[in-house]
Amino acid sequence: MAGSARSAGRADRDRNPEGRAQNQRPRDRYGRPLPYGSPGVPRVPDDAVFAPEEGLDEAQALLDDGYAFHAHEVLEAVWKGVEGPERELWRGLAQIAVGLTHAQRGNRVGAARLLRRGAERVEEFGPEAPSGVDALGAAAHARSVADAVEAGESGEIDTSRLRLRR
Repeated sequence: MAGSARSAGRADRDRNPEGRAQNQRPRDRYGRPLPYGSPGVPRVPDDAVFAPEEGLDEAQALLDDGYAFHAHEVLEAVWKGVEGPERELWRGLAQIAVGLTHAQRGNRVGAARLLRRGAERVEEFGPEAPSGVDALGAAAHARSVADAVEAGESGEIDTSRLRLRR
């Protein structure tokens, strides 16, 4: 991970070596920033690069362990690394993962909105989505979680129920 430095111009913002704002605070399992010096969970480096199949495996492992925010970061890295129409598949998967993150954090409105937006994007790829992605299954799962959070169903969000691969 790139080293961090406090900004010389603004002491309240972390900066990467190029001077761009980049929060370096440790994060909890839901991606929420913790106070400096707190123990956090390992983060996906901001400059991480994943091939689609590798990213799919890594994101699924993170979802299986309840780390939807971190799975989102992996899927976002794939999205940023692919070209052409396939980008929208990965963008949609990243939106589903961040929607699950919002559900884990108790943000029902944001969760439902992102889960449905991601479901629409991935569903368009149908049963033969690239890289073995189960686009229809991911979309159906995202909509079922969106329905549950909108209905006010409480309880822990089981991110391991989302299966990304056919």
